Amino acid sequence: MPSFAAYRRALPLLRIPFSVYLMPVFWFGLSALREPFSGWRAAGVFGVLHLLAYPASNGYNSYYDRDEGSIGGLRNPPKVSRELLHLVWLFDALAVMGGWLLSPAFAGLVAGYLLVSKAYSFDGIRLKKYPLASTAVVVVFQGAYTFLMTQVGVGAGWPQLLEPSNLLLALVSSLFLCGSYPLTQVYQHQEDARRGDRTLSLRLGIRGTFVWAGLALAAGAGLLATVYLQRQEVRHLFLFLGATGPVVVLFGSWARAVWQNPAAANFDRTMRMNQVSSLCLSIAFACMLAW
Repeated sequence: MPSFAAYRRALPLLRIPFSVYLMPVFWFGLSALREPFSGWRAAGVFGVLHLLAYPASNGYNSYYDRDEGSIGGLRNPPKVSRELLHLVWLFDALAVMGGWLLSPAFAGLVAGYLLVSKAYSFDGIRLKKYPLASTAVVVVFQGAYTFLMTQVGVGAGWPQLLEPSNLLLALVSSLFLCGSYPLTQVYQHQEDARRGDRTLSLRLGIRGTFVWAGLALAAGAGLLATVYLQRQEVRHLFLFLGATGPVVVLFGSWARAVWQNPAAANFDRTMRMNQVSSLCLSIAFACMLAW
């Protein structure tokens, strides 16, 4: 019978702190709404996504990847055990039940997200083996899908969800993911190749990954600026530009270092990029929401 100590050893593989890196989409979705919503519902959505659903997805991915090297949020991941899968199932159930307390529609969207994340990692399907399919899944479901799911969770109605500028902002969230997602793979080429996972970053190469990321992030920022101007939210645009300045500087510095020495595409620099970009974007969107 599994012991408490075995579950405690498996718990870090849920990588709950790493889930915070996905926080900007949550704040972005809320900041895009023009109608008031309940702060308690927003807190509930945050808890369901960042403390339950995302960790469950992380743990399931770790269970099937069985990484031996550094992974997002963990420099030295512990050995995978059966107890990890038990925790994943528990967090899955809690996420759907917590979502149901907010609304059945939100619970259904959470369940859909969890099922797709399983297809991403499960050996029998393993979308992760296919560079375009895996990228499309992450870009859509961690981007626009989560953007709209957050809004559903706080009670936004169909007119708000389907308003054209709101859908364009949802697209912006996917463009940002399209740029940032391959960067999270750039230090794992050897590990991914060993498992037979042909990730997008592996196919692009280290330099190609940075070029791809720069183009996608620039496209997302350009569309975001256009939508903010159309919505006459110039203050939002200036907040975004000011908050993302450090991200642009750090990305440029990292790209230059990689051009001189590919070994600079390592775990430490990747985590630093994730931390800075997540913090800056979250602050920007949270300030827009407060405004």
